Amino acid sequence: MKKYYKILTLIFVFMFAVSCSTVPVTGRSQLSIIPDSQMMSMSFQQYDQFLAENKLSTNKTQTASIKNVGYKIQKAVEQYFRQENLSNHLKGYAWEFNLIESKEVNAWCMPGGKVVFYTGILPVCNNDAGIAVVMGHEIAHAIAEHGGERMSQGLITQLGGMGLSIALQNKPKETQEIWMTAFGVGTQLGVMLPFSRLHESEADHLGLIFMAMAGYNPQEAVEFWKRMSAQKNGSAPPEFLSTHPSDETRIRDLQKLLPEALKYYKK
Repeated sequence: MKKYYKILTLIFVFMFAVSCSTVPVTGRSQLSIIPDSQMMSMSFQQYDQFLAENKLSTNKTQTASIKNVGYKIQKAVEQYFRQENLSNHLKGYAWEFNLIESKEVNAWCMPGGKVVFYTGILPVCNNDAGIAVVMGHEIAHAIAEHGGERMSQGLITQLGGMGLSIALQNKPKETQEIWMTAFGVGTQLGVMLPFSRLHESEADHLGLIFMAMAGYNPQEAVEFWKRMSAQKNGSAPPEFLSTHPSDETRIRDLQKLLPEALKYYKK
């Protein structure tokens, strides 16, 4: 057993050494062994399946808000990547923003810019600025390729580093389970499995910058997370809070990020 873990560790170290990418804005190195084209193809299929199995909101006003804020955040992301000469990073993106009827206090974004909001989170958002906080945060997860990073780790630890195309062909059930672990979009209203605290903090950072560039005051993020925290009411926290530090720590971390984000803010 010890020999097995040593071999697994060596495989992981080798794969990390030859398959690193860098997260925009933060500059963190991350493991990435799955080609973007494969990741997006799988993402688009899963997204279409999810929309076919769930009810789109018929509230035209709320739906329009999601699409309008989403479009502005999209343009901000594209602008940022142009400025940093990283536009190729967004190659293959097919942005889409949809609102689903559900009491879930949640939202998520798949690789390639495929976004879903649940109607249950809108009262916490309160306004377009609140929607922008969530939109920026969730798109940041996709931009930073957090799901792909987790899936890469899953392929290495569970399938010995097998390529995605081979895994899909030879281990379809196992590959699907790894995908579910990485992105958590499945039969139960697409509830996202928790990202790590590192990923969540990184998404907060990027999300503040993207919403500021889109014309939304990043200071609204602190107010949004205060409202989100209040949703706990002594029970289990909403999905958004399940992997985060204490409310006080999170608010303090956001406040530390505000001076940088405000440099991008134009009313």
